Amino acid sequence: MIQEIIEKKLHSELQPSYLKVINESYMHNVPPGSESHFKVIVVSDSFAGQRLIGRHRQVHQILADELDNHIHALAIHTYTDEEWKREQDGAPDSPMCMGGGH
Repeated sequence: MIQEIIEKKLHSELQPSYLKVINESYMHNVPPGSESHFKVIVVSDSFAGQRLIGRHRQVHQILADELDNHIHALAIHTYTDEEWKREQDGAPDSPMCMGGGH
């Protein structure tokens, strides 16, 4: 459910040419079926001319309610179409949880 909300909000606000939302909760010390840790890969020309921090702020603003109430961790990977074309391996892999309580 949270994953679908993330997808809808990012799609609506950023009109991405590519969007992938990955529930990475299974990599952490949380109950099965949790939706608390996510990775988003967003490719949108709306990021053109923005620095990385501005792009991340934009995503955080779009997902403010989810971040305040549901999401414990969010890995954000943002690209313009041109940047994405240059990426050979896509977004980096997320590390496994180090065993914390989240």
